[in-house]
Amino acid sequence: MQSMDSVPRMPGMADKLKYPWRLAMTGLCFALFGLGGLLLTSWFHILCWLQPDSTKRKQSARTAISASFRIFLATLKWTGVAAYNIQGAALLKQDQGCLVLANHPTLIDYVLLASVIPQCDCMVKEALQRNPFMSGVIKAADYLINGQAEPLLSESKNRLKAGDTLLIFPEGTRSRSGEALKLQRGAANLAVRSRCDIRIVHIHCSESFLSKGSKWYQIPRVKPVLSIEVRQRFSATDFIQEGDNSPALAARRLTRHLTSALTADNSHQRDK
Repeated sequence: MQSMDSVPRMPGMADKLKYPWRLAMTGLCFALFGLGGLLLTSWFHILCWLQPDSTKRKQSARTAISASFRIFLATLKWTGVAAYNIQGAALLKQDQGCLVLANHPTLIDYVLLASVIPQCDCMVKEALQRNPFMSGVIKAADYLINGQAEPLLSESKNRLKAGDTLLIFPEGTRSRSGEALKLQRGAANLAVRSRCDIRIVHIHCSESFLSKGSKWYQIPRVKPVLSIEVRQRFSATDFIQEGDNSPALAARRLTRHLTSALTADNSHQRDK
């Protein structure tokens, strides 16, 4: 059942009066996010000199990223730009060697999840390596680059076996409001070939906010509420049947299950 905070409502007089403030604060928060990225990049360059051990350097970088995201989200809430709640955050904190799969309605979904996963690994687009706000962060945190399939698959399997928590959005991009989920099969292929555990996370936004194709200044008339529900954990091996000649068969079965599990009407699927 959805909470009352997640149900869309019509703007009242108070919302109309607060709209200019929220618009200004949204711009400020985006500016702070960009500045934070530059500051983190500068710090990570220094960290490369101070910490020669690549593993410890990666861990320090990911811890710093998670902490900075918590500060950013607290600023969003304090300024009234958006509210959020995470049900089951403790489960994400303790997950290891696990593939975390989530739907992707807003631009800040990764920020929300990485804020409660201290050592969150992630798969990022190759183009982000050229982004001045993100390149240093990606390098220091040693995120996976979504490039050639086979090397990426091999490295992903190695990281999961080493205990990494790997976050992937199976849609491959942000979803469009009102449209059915369309999952790419890459995440399912990785899960089947790695025979790893999968943690399902569902994200719901009460209003259209930072969605696919929208600009930062196109904010809703009512303050958006982001609700994150940590759902069940299961093994990809549950979808591998005896006699399967190809991992593709199991990946198709798993993709169908993920499409169902990541939709809003499956809130009965509780975590375990």
